[in-house]
Amino acid sequence: MIKVILKRDRERSLLRRHPWVFSGAIDKVRGEPGSGDTVALEAHDGRALGIGAWSPQSNIRVRAWSFAADEAIDADFFARRIRAALALRARLVPTAADGAVRLVHGESDGLPGVVVDRYADVLVLQTTSAGARRWRDTLADTLMRETGARALYERSDSDVLEVEGLPPASGPLRGALSDTHVRCVENGLQLEIDLAHGHKTGHYLDQRENRALVGSLAADAEVLDAFCYSGGFTLAALAGGARHVTSLDSSAAALAQLERHLALNELPAARCTPTEDDVFKHLRRLRDQGRQFDLIVLDPPKFAPTAATAERAARGYKDINLLALKLLRPGGLLATFSCSGGVSAELFRKIVAGAAQDAGVDAQLLRQLHATPDHPVALAFPEGEYLKGFLLRV
Repeated sequence: MIKVILKRDRERSLLRRHPWVFSGAIDKVRGEPGSGDTVALEAHDGRALGIGAWSPQSNIRVRAWSFAADEAIDADFFARRIRAALALRARLVPTAADGAVRLVHGESDGLPGVVVDRYADVLVLQTTSAGARRWRDTLADTLMRETGARALYERSDSDVLEVEGLPPASGPLRGALSDTHVRCVENGLQLEIDLAHGHKTGHYLDQRENRALVGSLAADAEVLDAFCYSGGFTLAALAGGARHVTSLDSSAAALAQLERHLALNELPAARCTPTEDDVFKHLRRLRDQGRQFDLIVLDPPKFAPTAATAERAARGYKDINLLALKLLRPGGLLATFSCSGGVSAELFRKIVAGAAQDAGVDAQLLRQLHATPDHPVALAFPEGEYLKGFLLRV
């Protein structure tokens, strides 16, 4: 097997079971690995550290499949990992046949670069690393066999593929799929998932419990759902008895999907105002109009994919939180989120605290919010904890 030998004292992260090996940590390579090839990892003194997948164009040059140097990386390996991931979901987040759940969450399930979501009886597979792409067919066959799904659709089209040197890939992989729109149920609400064009794999499954929380707080409230996408928080708020929801997003397609969701769930369209606009500009407009709300949700897209972009992203997060805090009535609630991997929970809390100070309001932190349990975080891989949020009261 091809060997990747690390520089002196650069094995510590692997010994802590962190699965990434950066290019700068590598001393030499014995052999000529191709994209996605399996390689053995060794310390400078010859100690075996594990086995991983080679990514020749990525700064993350190797992603460890296993920390056991003698474990074979084959179809049985992937079957074991997938079965373990499925067993965890069955235990922690049992989901009805028409429900939606994340089945595999990348590095935190021991499968770097592999994400699998289930929407009713259809699976969506996303591969974002060279190793995952190399084993795509094995993954697809195993997933179909282990889950009994009707079909599997691929959505490997994220921006990270460019740095991996991988072409995007999207479309049906296995099974019979006559339509790329699939219906499923979340928290008692029906959703229509656009497998081909929806964000991520079609829906933001990580916010499922937070949407239920917002619904439980929305009775008789005037709500602002900013960056609403296809209306997950809006639907939850209306189902929870909100007096009115202003649903704000810059995407006409997302708002059209929201309106379909309102009709699908027979929710009162008169109590919802879908608004297409730049969210930053519209929040300022609402401030200038003297508008106020009882409950505001801020669920923006990723502002900072890496720590290198955190400073610029911090300004954006502070701006929208400052505006939202000014738009809340006394006693009002703000559910604010960041899904940026480059912004830690500690930094996000400082940003929001600074926004409250600049807004001239006293704010209480009621709850820290996280992704649902089907998005586990390996303790050795803190990068997996990308979604963080706070429920605040002014």
